[in-house]
Amino acid sequence: MEKDRQKVSVLFMLFGTLFCVCLITANVLETKQLSFGPVNLTAGIIVFPVSYIINDVVCEVWGYRRTRMLIWMGFAMNFFFVLMGAIADWIPGADYWDGDEGFHVIFGLAPRIAMASFIAFIAGSFTNAYIMSRMKLNSNGKNFSARAVLSTIFGEGVDSIIFFPLALGGVIPWEEMPSLMISQVTLKTLYEIAVLPVTIRVVAFTKAHDHEDVFDRDISYNIFNIFKI
Repeated sequence: MEKDRQKVSVLFMLFGTLFCVCLITANVLETKQLSFGPVNLTAGIIVFPVSYIINDVVCEVWGYRRTRMLIWMGFAMNFFFVLMGAIADWIPGADYWDGDEGFHVIFGLAPRIAMASFIAFIAGSFTNAYIMSRMKLNSNGKNFSARAVLSTIFGEGVDSIIFFPLALGGVIPWEEMPSLMISQVTLKTLYEIAVLPVTIRVVAFTKAHDHEDVFDRDISYNIFNIFKI
């Protein structure tokens, strides 16, 4: 039985691929600034919340251990992308190439922002997964909608509390930080609520297709037990 646990399904692989693509895409889209009335955002909000939705689906269907592997896989792929982009940005362009400035805007991620992004992602994603897992046990698998929304609020909250002070502290006024963080968490949570009907159907289909509905009883929540799936 333990040997079977080491295998992953095609659906899990597809979710894992989409998870990594969302994280990498969000990095690129973060370079564009958006304004909706008094609220300033980055274009990354279009896709980044999808990673939390995938986090919820994977944790609900396959449990915390598979989600832990997914989070670290996403971290590794995102780190690789950022590293390769930084190396390419550092190498001087050809004399005839005039796109250096635009390339730098997209791939010249400041070390401070990159570090803040990675730390916030790990903390927020594992917070989201832990709360989903524990709430599923406590509710005996009921109230998925409430669990998905609450885990996102806490996960995005931790992400924002870490990212904005580390990345932008001293760059934007400190008194603006709370409203910026609250608006980010609020909008990303509303995003999740808006697509919740789709998420519920995806969860139901995945459970039926893979015959999986894992409850995380007697497991270790150590985030570094990466290969214990």
